Amino acid sequence: MRNPIILSLFCACLAACGSKAEEAAPAATTSPAASPAPAAEGLSGTVIETLSAPPYVYLQLQTAGGEIWAAVPAAEIAKGSVVTILMPMLMSNFESKSLQRTFPELYFGTLDAPASTQPSAVNPHTAVAAAAIDDLQNIEKASGSDARTVAEVWAQRAQLAGQTVSVRGKVVKYTPGVMGRNWVHLQDGSGAADDSSNDLTFTTLAEVTRGDTVTLTGTVVVDKDFGAGYRYPVIVEDARLIQPL
Repeated sequence: MRNPIILSLFCACLAACGSKAEEAAPAATTSPAASPAPAAEGLSGTVIETLSAPPYVYLQLQTAGGEIWAAVPAAEIAKGSVVTILMPMLMSNFESKSLQRTFPELYFGTLDAPASTQPSAVNPHTAVAAAAIDDLQNIEKASGSDARTVAEVWAQRAQLAGQTVSVRGKVVKYTPGVMGRNWVHLQDGSGAADDSSNDLTFTTLAEVTRGDTVTLTGTVVVDKDFGAGYRYPVIVEDARLIQPL
């Protein structure tokens, strides 16, 4: 996975979590020729209109390539402001439940703004450094026939594709409300940092806290490509929180 252009990055490509959750966004698509092509450094434009749908705000922007809609984490944004959307990801026919509106094309991203206006400026796709060994040495493997360690999911990913696994580990990174889900990185002391097999990413509607030890159960997906250069050799999706410990 590529390192992001950090600062208020892609921490919220979209949709609410928990009781405020929007329907999960469809897979990213390639922008048609008529649409502005997002540059690696972001997509810039002047704000024409804003639609508030906490915890997000939808922005209609006038860009060099024409008018577009984008969605970012909620912030106070005045009409006429010039903004840049970092790591824009195009979604087609995205339905916003709270706005009762379908956007033919919608760019998900986050504002290139100070942390004070974008408090959740974290890229959910970026792997994290290994937690201290002392923090991970007492984590027991989940129970049950579908229980796996983080390293086992990585090693067995081809055979586990489409199957349910339960993994117990420490939450080393938590990014809520991105693409209609929350993103959780778990580590349990297994695997190696040099090939990222010590860190496993989950998508879930459950809310957790960094530093918690939890068990998550979800479906293994391999070679998942979210676009914008973010591809997962393995990820566990639609995970349920079994129990915080």
